[in-house]
Parts: sequence; structure tokens; C-alpha cells
Amino acid sequence: MNNLEDEKIKYLEIKANNIRKSIIEMLAEAGSGHTAGALGMTDIFTFLYFHILKHDPKNPYWQDRDRLVLSNGHICPVLYTTLAHSGYFPTEELKTLRKFGSRLQGHPHREFMPFLETSSGPLGEGLSQAVGMSIGLKMDNRDALGNYVYCLTGDGELDEGENWEALMLASKEKLSNLIIIVDRNKIQIDGDTEKVMPLANLTDKMKSFNLFVQEINGHNFNEINNAILEAKKNKNSPSVIIANTIPSKGVKEWEGDYLWHGKAPNKTEAEVAIEKLNKLYA
Repeated sequence: MNNLEDEKIKYLEIKANNIRKSIIEMLAEAGSGHTAGALGMTDIFTFLYFHILKHDPKNPYWQDRDRLVLSNGHICPVLYTTLAHSGYFPTEELKTLRKFGSRLQGHPHREFMPFLETSSGPLGEGLSQAVGMSIGLKMDNRDALGNYVYCLTGDGELDEGENWEALMLASKEKLSNLIIIVDRNKIQIDGDTEKVMPLANLTDKMKSFNLFVQEINGHNFNEINNAILEAKKNKNSPSVIIANTIPSKGVKEWEGDYLWHGKAPNKTEAEVAIEKLNKLYA
């Protein structure tokens, strides 16, 4: 085990709390957007961008960077906010989410933000794109140099059959430079994933594709850290980290409610939520 130091965990917790506040503010300002998944994946994004991901906001096209593909593009408020807090663009721009002429569209658009690796919106496509990137890095021998492709996807998104075709190819090509993180929050826009389209034992399903699979608490920074380090040790197959998360994590009144999947808070709801988050690390 390679547990993080307490000081680092506290730093990440505070950073994640600030990112959650920005997500709530931008969604309330926009009056639309996806809340549950964005807040639920905040700890994962915070860990990636502020601890383990190789990236450089001042040189976003750095050849030695890791690639991050957000497949379930509707949770882009967490991507935008993490990028802004990382220094890719001013945090003030977050208030333009979903507004006419804004770079921050309801789904990420690479034409507007070239430092993104992909555009995303149609569910199921990101994993195929990530597989292609992983193959490309292997062809350039960049996997041996430690360049990884991280693909973030949602459990509801796995209803799309293209994901499973991509997994077959990833397994065949033994893409050990591919780390897939599944947001296992067990909700989608129509309700509970296990009622809409049951995934049952997702770990066993993934293992049947000859993938290296780990299951973690997606809000525990030590578990996230150790899972990624173990994934990097694996040199024989792609890795899948099934991250069990709480939809709308951080706002008790919204947590676990699938209705927040595609709903934004109003100004009053946002103010109450942010006030409570402010008290966590006062």
C-alpha cells in the first residue's frame, strides 16, 4: 500500500470542496445541467488533476502528457471546473456555462477548447476513442515512457453496446496503458441503473474480458491512489477501476436521488448547499 500523507489528503479534500462549490455556482447560474454525476466524480477529478495526472496547463499540448477522455460528457461541469482550478482558464469563465457563445457548452467541444483530448456527448463513444489513443501511444512506444490514457465513463453509459466492442479490442491489444474509471453511482436519467438496464456484477463482467479489475470507494483518496498505482503495475492488460460513488456527493439533501442526474439547483438551493460546504473547512 502507498497511502497518501495526511497533509496531502487534507489538501485534496479542500480542493475537492472548492471545486464542488464552483460546480454548484455554475449550474445555478446556467439554470440547467447535470448535477449528480459532476458532484459524484469530483474526488476522482481532483485526485487526477492535482496529484497523479501528467499535464501542464501552460503547455497543454505537451507530448509527454497523459490523455484524459471524458466519455460521459454530460458531467462536464466537473471537468470544466477542475480545468479552471488547475489554471487552464480563469475561474470567472465558469459562470458562462451553457450560455450563447460560451466555450463551456453542455457537452465538451474540442473545437472551442483545443486542450481537450476529445469532444463528447453521444454516449458510448469515448471508450473507443481512448482505445484508439492507447494504440497510437503504443505504436509510438510512448506507453514504455509512462504515458497513460485515462477514460472516464458512467455505469448508465455502459448500456451502449459500443463500449463492449471497445473492451474486446482493448483486451486483444493488451493495452496496459489504458486505465478506465467507471463511475458506479447506480443512477441514470430514468432511475436506478439496475431497474433500467441491470449491470448485475460489473466486476465479473469486466473480468470476463480479461481486464485487470479493481473496485473502490470513489471518495477515498487512498483507495483511488492505490488502485491507480496497481493499474500502472499491470503490464498485461487494460485496467478497469470501478469507483463506487454517491450521486451529488457533498450535498446531503441531494445525495442518491436520481432526479438530480439532469437537474440544476436554483439560486436558493445553491446558496444553502454552498453555505454548508463553506463550513466543512472553515
